[in-house]
Amino acid sequence: MIKGKKYMVAGVLACLLAGNVMLPGNASAKDILLSEQPSLDTVKASGQLVAEKDLTAPVAAAVNQETVEKAAGRTEKKSRKDRHKKAVQPAPKTGEATALNIQQRVAAILRQRMAEENKWRAKSHMMRMWPVESEDTGGTLIFSDSPESVTEDGILYQDSVAGDARVLYYHLNSSNAPKKVAVVLENDGDGSAIVRVTRGGTSAPSGDYLDVGKNTQEAYFNGSRHELIYLRPDNKKLLQSQMDETVLQPGQLVYGVYDFTASRKVKVSVIMYPADQDPIEFLKSARVLPKDEQRLRGTFHGMDRIVTSQTPYDPAQDGIVYFPLADDLHDRYRVGIDATDGSQVIDYGNYGVLYRLEIPTTGSGATQYFLSPLGGVYAGAMTVQYGTNPSRMLSTPYGRTFFGDSTPPESPNAEQARNEGLALLTEYTELADLGTYENDKKTVFEFSPPGASNLPVNIIMMPSNN
Repeated sequence: MIKGKKYMVAGVLACLLAGNVMLPGNASAKDILLSEQPSLDTVKASGQLVAEKDLTAPVAAAVNQETVEKAAGRTEKKSRKDRHKKAVQPAPKTGEATALNIQQRVAAILRQRMAEENKWRAKSHMMRMWPVESEDTGGTLIFSDSPESVTEDGILYQDSVAGDARVLYYHLNSSNAPKKVAVVLENDGDGSAIVRVTRGGTSAPSGDYLDVGKNTQEAYFNGSRHELIYLRPDNKKLLQSQMDETVLQPGQLVYGVYDFTASRKVKVSVIMYPADQDPIEFLKSARVLPKDEQRLRGTFHGMDRIVTSQTPYDPAQDGIVYFPLADDLHDRYRVGIDATDGSQVIDYGNYGVLYRLEIPTTGSGATQYFLSPLGGVYAGAMTVQYGTNPSRMLSTPYGRTFFGDSTPPESPNAEQARNEGLALLTEYTELADLGTYENDKKTVFEFSPPGASNLPVNIIMMPSNN
């Protein structure tokens, strides 16, 4: 019997150490979601997670807790009984001592693993998806990102607009010579046109794409513009005069976003041209370049998206909630037309779309807001307007260029649960703090997917005391 017990217990220990575990057949979705989170054993000394998850981590999902406690209790009871009889009983045989030693080791391992798992779970919070709805409004988005990697001179995108408009260009100089990128406005009508630039910004060209993306968003969100451009019939001018002063060296990226209003229809051309040529003269003979396989260019009507909810959020009653942006499941991508060939195109990521997040809040106290990247590395900016206060810019993240690089990848089951309305907020979730605001005043955020970053993102709302 002693020899049989020794092999049986040794087998249990080997399974525990090897990570051969099984989930209970009746585990709930919540249990499965919890069981798939990385264990503390997968954390490096630096605090970051390794890519592969530790299959031995969720011991609570591998062994029934009640069975573990009984097994540990029997072992401890037997150990106390053995200590009580030690003075009057002979020393156990070698096989018996080995079996008892293994049993004690098993009990110790189980207790340690359970303590680690409970400690980890205590730092985790279940979130549910908050119901939101959206409406597309505003003027026309002119989006130029194809070809993204440009190897020759030419027109990158071109279309005509009137009224409120936004132009976004995002291009990499993949040639072996210095280049410039400019937005040219042309009045090809009979009367004069006035273009009023109301908002916008760009970044110095660079090979650090995340830095370009973040700096451009900060420039766009950091205030308004009041610039007037007068165009006589058949007249051409740059949207911004400094565009002809900015040189892209090979391998550098340029990214810009500008809002404007045109009193009548004007033609908008995004061009890449030699650094030593005049952009207006170049446009006269330039041809439209073919788009690349990503096909990220086009004209999209309704350049703004308002996200709101019919249900006011009460942090004291509703706990921690989230809603996704730019995931094409709950927040659909925009569909438009490539004016250069008439084909239908999709704005994968909703780049250039300006979101207004207007989630009503109620109850006493305050709400804490966060942005959490889901797709990987992220570098951007937003604005917030609280009550009657003027809007202010928020860097996402604040204090460094990017984040999202330390978030462990989701398992398929965890992603499915999140898409269906249940997600886990853990100590490993990377968050950009958007601030805490009292519930009795209206809080509005502006958000736009930043170039060079990964999507989607979650907006998380929670009680301020969390």
